Amino acid sequence: MQIIKSFFKFLIFILPLQTIAQSTFLPQGSDEYHYIDRTEILKGNLSDVLFTGIKPYSRKKVIQQLSNADTNQVTILLAYPQEEKVWKNNIEWIGTKEMYYKSQHPILKNFYTTPCNFYSVNTKDFFLSVNPVLSFRAGKEMGYDKTLYLNTRGITLRGRIANKIGFSSTIMDNQERGPEFFQDQVRQLRAVPGVGFYKLFKKDSSANDYFDGRGYVTFNATKYIDFQFGYDKNFIGNGYRSLFLSDWSNSYLFAKINTTIWKFNYQNLFMELTPQFKKEGDSLLKRKYAAMHHLSFNATKWLNIGLFEGVMFGRKDHFEFQYLNPIIFYRHVESTIGSPDNAIAGIDFKANIKKRFQVYGQLLLDEFILSKIKKDPTNWVNKFGMQLGGKYINAFGVKNLDVQLEMNRVRPFTYSHNDTINNYTHYNQPLAHPLGANFMECIGIVRYQPFPKLVMNARMMYYYKGLDSTGKNFGGNIFRSYNTRVGEDGYRIGFGDKLTCLNAMINVSYELRQNLFFDLSYQFRNQKVASLKSNENSNAIQFGMRLNMWQRQYDF
Repeated sequence: MQIIKSFFKFLIFILPLQTIAQSTFLPQGSDEYHYIDRTEILKGNLSDVLFTGIKPYSRKKVIQQLSNADTNQVTILLAYPQEEKVWKNNIEWIGTKEMYYKSQHPILKNFYTTPCNFYSVNTKDFFLSVNPVLSFRAGKEMGYDKTLYLNTRGITLRGRIANKIGFSSTIMDNQERGPEFFQDQVRQLRAVPGVGFYKLFKKDSSANDYFDGRGYVTFNATKYIDFQFGYDKNFIGNGYRSLFLSDWSNSYLFAKINTTIWKFNYQNLFMELTPQFKKEGDSLLKRKYAAMHHLSFNATKWLNIGLFEGVMFGRKDHFEFQYLNPIIFYRHVESTIGSPDNAIAGIDFKANIKKRFQVYGQLLLDEFILSKIKKDPTNWVNKFGMQLGGKYINAFGVKNLDVQLEMNRVRPFTYSHNDTINNYTHYNQPLAHPLGANFMECIGIVRYQPFPKLVMNARMMYYYKGLDSTGKNFGGNIFRSYNTRVGEDGYRIGFGDKLTCLNAMINVSYELRQNLFFDLSYQFRNQKVASLKSNENSNAIQFGMRLNMWQRQYDF
């Protein structure tokens, strides 16, 4: 931790701070992500300002993207354009347009002076927005005698100082009892999915009490280079899942450099993570580290190509300075210093077609030997994963009906390593895909917005995965050392004790006022394990309200 902080302070010291406006980022799960993505597809041209394969999105660049759009064209193509909502949610960046979004009836003259901000200040050298975060949800799972619920209370704030420093902080206290399969996942991981440390709520083994705190600071070194330092999550990819880096696991400490110039976007990410552990009492957890690069290039007006590389390394609680090199290949560094670190690489792409479709994908290479692929494709050393997906906007000629299909395949032992430190995990959770390795997954998503305030979302996913059995390692558990494998070859996806799962969800959300939602959802989940010869079914219906909060998903 101290090493990353020192590195960040060093960058601030050596690079000049020019008077360039600083931006915060859209929160996880924000509706603006879908709107921005579909707007770019409908335009037909890729943006050289906002690269959608890197998340979270900068609020400043979101507004720049919309300002550069052919607004008339986009409005015609969108039956219920959401652009006004985006302006209101990012009001610090809209300049003179702010006057059009002032509340006509603020509360006690000082609260909700703008529609989206409980309290805000916007003067020459200072902007501040403060908002409550609330989520209350209750439901019932058939055959389970306890009530499902999620209670979240918190506060979020963001701002900037003198157009030089941006900052954001979100603090939430949560009590949750999810469906029974979710409770099993918590016990198995010894962590709440997407969060981290937890304790039992009122000594109830089925309910969790946990704290979720995130925050960061940002600044620009030049017109083209942004810096961010904080404790939060990142996502690399254009799909629902990512094989490179997802927001599935707990937040982590990171320093990020993002360079955008011409048709290039280059991101350097340095992270401090927590290896797998079993917490006993008030003990200090160990640390491990990761460094990642992602280069994104708009090769044409409709095609984007990206290159990714990352390395996971465990030292005795210190950072390997060789990996601070922002451009050299990590595999070369690994060989140079003679380290046993876990390096991975990948290629991704997206293509917008006919102002209606987007095709995207990722190829992840953990380790492979070309001769082995040709002669023995089932050899354990062939560790890689693939993603292929597509988005169809205004599907079948129906306005605001969007369809997404996605397939993910990851071979056995991908993301794992020969020790339990350098695997591709953080805080007892996978750092990329939540299923780890040795799986095949298909996802279908339908989103329909028949009215401006009403959104219906249906999502179905089916996957099969090979589990370990009788202590044998078949490559699905990325927390185990691959040295414990049962043999050298015969490893196909699903090899082992085969698990199959169908998870279907439908959700209806009504936005009563800006960022205040009422949700009604139904979820059906069926899981089969070959060795058990039995089905595990979950039928759950839930109703809730949320304010300035994304919706909790049980999508695994």
